[in-house]
Amino acid sequence: MNKIKIGIVGYGNLGQGVEVGLKNHPDMELVGIFSRRDPKTLDTQSPAYLVQDILDFKDKIDVLILCGGSKTDIPKQGPALIEHFNTVDAYDTHAEIPEYFNKMNPIAEKNQKVAVIATGWDPGLFSMNRLMQEAILPNGQSYTFWGRGVSQGHSDAVRRIKGVKEAAQYTVPDEMMINKILAGETVDYNQKDAHTREVYVVLEEDANPTKVEKEIKEMPNYFVGYQTGVSFISEEEFKAEHQSMPHGGRVIRQGKTSKDALSIIDFSLSLESNPEFTAAVNIAYARAAYKLSQEEKYGARTVLDIAPHYLSSKSREDLMRDLL
Repeated sequence: MNKIKIGIVGYGNLGQGVEVGLKNHPDMELVGIFSRRDPKTLDTQSPAYLVQDILDFKDKIDVLILCGGSKTDIPKQGPALIEHFNTVDAYDTHAEIPEYFNKMNPIAEKNQKVAVIATGWDPGLFSMNRLMQEAILPNGQSYTFWGRGVSQGHSDAVRRIKGVKEAAQYTVPDEMMINKILAGETVDYNQKDAHTREVYVVLEEDANPTKVEKEIKEMPNYFVGYQTGVSFISEEEFKAEHQSMPHGGRVIRQGKTSKDALSIIDFSLSLESNPEFTAAVNIAYARAAYKLSQEEKYGARTVLDIAPHYLSSKSREDLMRDLL
């Protein structure tokens, strides 16, 4: 069996999650990890290379999984790498996904590549569930909740602020609101009012905490409009209490199939490791990217565009027999 050859770009939490997750997929093999850091400094037994050498592997890799941050890495790396490789990324700046898609699609089509963008669990699995729930119950209301858990994207965005040495951002949902929805009550839902954000920051020496807190709370697409608490802590406290990365959430749809018949759909996730689960979703979509490339169906795709059978290593016949 010819295995799908995978490259990992970036070796933070998500990249490490992809490395671990690939061991669960016998139809795939890791060709290499590509990092801005010196490969000799990476804590890995896998082949590792400098990212600037990645074009030497154009004919050796079927799909690159981009594991950088959404704030600065993926917007630059995606358009540059799709010229030469099929790619999968977990770009999660929701408001800018259409713009990012419109940038990636023509480059992918021109170079006969496949770009699967904005995978993961939100955007990603939650996006699919929102679509399905709304299609099934058009007369109703959808609600999305995240947490309580560590947001990789938000934590990374905070770490990019000058003066921040380390950071973790927790998203906390309004549990009382969730319980009312599940009980069939109609609530006044606003995404920003339904969550609070807790940020724990380790500052560099001589950093200005007032300035850092202001920059966090005024960051567009991340914190503006949310009730956000910023706590400055020691590096020792951070290492002791903020190393695990749990997360989760749910997509709920209340809808009526007739005047008096209420239905509630509830899709939920509870994750001990946010990066490892996000990586697992990316790996499945890397398989989809490979299949689409083999079928010469080039261009950019989101999870809303890809049929579920593309994610599986099983044949369509086996899927029909086993899962329908």
